[in-house]
Amino acid sequence: HVQLVESGGGLVQPGGSLRLSCAASGYSARRKCVAWFRQAPGKEREGVGCVYTGSNAAFYDDSVKGRFTISRNAAKNMMTLQMNSLQPEDTATYYCAAGDFCHSSPSPYSAWGQGTQVTVS
Repeated sequence: HVQLVESGGGLVQPGGSLRLSCAASGYSARRKCVAWFRQAPGKEREGVGCVYTGSNAAFYDDSVKGRFTISRNAAKNMMTLQMNSLQPEDTATYYCAAGDFCHSSPSPYSAWGQGTQVTVS
């Protein structure tokens, strides 16, 4: 019921910043939780952070706390991931997702974008 499209990826030097966007479309775009995941080649997809749309309670993986921030613009059905102090280990394909619960595992999420590449080098 929901289509998600990520954008904003690119090549960034260590210490740099990047902002990713996720646009949602579809009649039933609203979900209880929206999240960002990332996946590096040969590695499992891991949770970056998530936020409940009702309360705006946010959760972040320890690896990005203090550096990444998830923001929502409900009126525009958009979500952003502001990434600061990027490090080489942040290199991955980043995905936005939507589901009923915030969880670090990708399994509960019912809608996914195609991903956008972030390279820190």
